[in-house]
Amino acid sequence: MSDLVNRPVVLDIDHSVGALPDRLVLPLEHWQESIRFGCSLATMRRFRCMLDELLPARYGTVFTGSGDFHHLSWPLIARLTAPAPFQVVVLDNHPDNMRFPFGVHCGSWVRRVAMLPMVSHVHVLGITSSDIGAGHAWENYLTPLLRKKLTYWSMGVDTEWARRFGLAHAFRGFDTPAAMVDAFIELQRAQRMPTYLSIDKDAFAAEVAHTNWDQGRLLATHALALIDSLRNGLVGSDINGEVSHYRYRSWWKRKLSAMDEQPEIDPAKLADWQAQQHALNLQLLAAIAARSG
Repeated sequence: MSDLVNRPVVLDIDHSVGALPDRLVLPLEHWQESIRFGCSLATMRRFRCMLDELLPARYGTVFTGSGDFHHLSWPLIARLTAPAPFQVVVLDNHPDNMRFPFGVHCGSWVRRVAMLPMVSHVHVLGITSSDIGAGHAWENYLTPLLRKKLTYWSMGVDTEWARRFGLAHAFRGFDTPAAMVDAFIELQRAQRMPTYLSIDKDAFAAEVAHTNWDQGRLLATHALALIDSLRNGLVGSDINGEVSHYRYRSWWKRKLSAMDEQPEIDPAKLADWQAQQHALNLQLLAAIAARSG
């Protein structure tokens, strides 16, 4: 495989990503206020145009920083020119398919990706958030679920409401991460399409990677097994969920962030958390490289 295929790219918006081997760093701090957490569709179009200008023809995993930037997976996926349809596999503690009336944000981008014609299906694995429970059912975009373009893979969440809406096919519930991983690996045995992989490290338990969102239950071994199951190659990948804090200048973003109850970051622990994150990044990169090309 060419070195260019596996060369990681850092969209350096919040200076949270550690030094990766042979990385390409794009300095984008000036985008932080406008793009972080959420943005208008017009702003996202401008960001997509900027990516088209700055990204090389071939590159490896893209690191976008905090999970506040997970919606940047949408333009990264939309710009792909894959010769055939592909599935999108997302590791995340949240469905990222929630209603957002102001454009797109880190919790609403999955619907946009599921609408792309070259995306055959989106799997979101590792959800322990109540976002897919009955109390938040009305906030979920139902269209991709009804059209069988999206599946939630969760642990410990009561999703009985989905059965009443004829959505049982889109919800896979498990008691343990190991059971979820085993079921997904079995599904992949019959899968013939390549994959785009997006990892938000809030899917991991806090002892694996501390983030600034509520966290799931995955261990590194679970993620490595999931990546290994993607036997038909990767058309692209991205990783986010770094530890990062930002004080918004705009009042409405401060309000939206507060409504999502993001936990405060302990400055005394920040260096240790970032070192923990960096070690996991290197593990994930090695596993992804084995499936790229």
